[in-house]
Amino acid sequence: MKIVVIGTGGVGGYFGGLLCKGGNDVTFIGRGEHRMAILENGLTVKSIKGDFNVKDVQITGNIREAGPADVIIIALKAWQVRPLLDDIASIVKDETVIIPLENGVSTPDELIEKIPSRNIVGGMCRIISMIESPGVITHTGVDPVMIFGELDGALSDRLIRIKELFAASGIDARVSADIKSEMWRKFISICVSGLLAVCRATYGEMREIPQTRQMMRDLMSEIYLLSKAAGVKVEPDYVDKAMAFIDTYSYDATSSLTRDVWDGKFSEIEYQNGTVVRLAERYGIDVPLNRFVYASILPVQRRALNR
Repeated sequence: MKIVVIGTGGVGGYFGGLLCKGGNDVTFIGRGEHRMAILENGLTVKSIKGDFNVKDVQITGNIREAGPADVIIIALKAWQVRPLLDDIASIVKDETVIIPLENGVSTPDELIEKIPSRNIVGGMCRIISMIESPGVITHTGVDPVMIFGELDGALSDRLIRIKELFAASGIDARVSADIKSEMWRKFISICVSGLLAVCRATYGEMREIPQTRQMMRDLMSEIYLLSKAAGVKVEPDYVDKAMAFIDTYSYDATSSLTRDVWDGKFSEIEYQNGTVVRLAERYGIDVPLNRFVYASILPVQRRALNR
């Protein structure tokens, strides 16, 4: 299979790196010093699961140059996808499968604006990773997993084949019969990122102080109630499970949105707490803590946009 990985950051670099290491035909889309370092020295992954380096990596800054793909993994920030829809559509064949791994729950709907729905599946991943320096990805927390599934819930042969190919390269890949619920489960927990940004605290700091630990729980509980109103199947004890999972993170762990806000960069806030606020208005759900987090980050977002 010809695999194109759009985005060579913490997520795309890690999973795409494993696919390269496994001998697959992979082309990355990257840019700037990161791309140049990979062209010169290969892609280095420093991971709690084991370090590795892959040489002679195919990487281009132009999606259209990647050519038709069998599988496209989109590993961008959520707000970066819509501007690239025409470029992504240009490398889609009739049989192409697109697996978006963005945070939030809206990327499949955005892709359908320009790309046939048959080419799109739902997807998500769990990993704490980032670009350490040009050409180097660091995976610091969470056992990585990639989950994807047909939007209609079918257990298709095409996704089973992709799962097997990914597994052969050392990726914990899973096919879900209810990918929308999987995406919402991650959505509930990832929206804590905005609260970390507002509190200027790591996961470890947040969970050890009773007041901020309760704030994390309350924020996720609001989104759980929203998921019920939206008709998504999320188990009643999911917030307890999410808190238990957060307790396994390293003390200094943060998220990409948190770091972006701290660094004054444009963030995924519209696709996380902002989406919560908009959906809550649609379904008549009160989400005061998510509204507070969203509003608190908007000034940083505006400054980043106007830089």
